[in-house]
Amino acid sequence: MTEPKNSEPELVSAPLRGEVSRRGFMSALALAWTAFGLASAGMLGACVRFLFPNVLYEPPQEFKAGFPADFAIGVDERFKAAYGVWIVREAGGFFVLSTVCTHLGCTPNYLPADDKFKCPCHGSGFIRSGINIEGPAPRPLERYKVTLAEDGQILVDKNTKYQEEKGQWGQDGSYLQYDA
Repeated sequence: MTEPKNSEPELVSAPLRGEVSRRGFMSALALAWTAFGLASAGMLGACVRFLFPNVLYEPPQEFKAGFPADFAIGVDERFKAAYGVWIVREAGGFFVLSTVCTHLGCTPNYLPADDKFKCPCHGSGFIRSGINIEGPAPRPLERYKVTLAEDGQILVDKNTKYQEEKGQWGQDGSYLQYDA
């Protein structure tokens, strides 16, 4: 007679420290390829996104500001936020100033008590005409073209700039003569 076989299950020995099983190696390899694939897809997406430029939604560069009779003498700040301009009315007419400081491009504030524009970034100051009087600003504020539209409203064209240091403030369009 033969002896019955031992019915105890055989113990499978676990891999020793430093040894990697075939299943563990294949899992690590699959994980590495998945990470590489995801990184490659991300880089490809970034490259494709680079080919399509951002669309800028800017306000129109030419706009009607209203009728001249609607403006009091002084600085009108209604269009500062929407269009980036101040409309200044004097006894003889109008001019339009840019709200961009000529030093580093900050937006100055109009101080009615001092009747001047003051830049909060570095302290440049401009009198009501736009001439720089204090601070590091190297030149006066720029003016934009201002005319009367066919319907009698003030038409501001930001596509045309006038710079005082180039002698352009005396050119047609930099100042709108208006006597009312």
